[in-house]
Amino acid sequence: MPAPRFLQLSDVAEVLNISANQVYALVRRGDIPAVKIGGRGQWRVESSELEKYIERLYTETKQFIDSHPFGEEAETTEEAQL
Repeated sequence: MPAPRFLQLSDVAEVLNISANQVYALVRRGDIPAVKIGGRGQWRVESSELEKYIERLYTETKQFIDSHPFGEEAETTEEAQL
């Protein structure tokens, strides 16, 4: 059985291991693209958009790590503080 194309916010929360409220905030900010479906306006996130979001997080994290090295320089600074 293929994976569902659209996920409920609770499903996204489970995948990311965060609360549904945090997912809602990410959707409302536009960090995770989503659609409102039906008369009750229930939010749905396309599986492919969730994967793109996760890939962006990996890229952003790598850029952060590259620009904020944690190695000998950080250890030297920590030793100097002792």
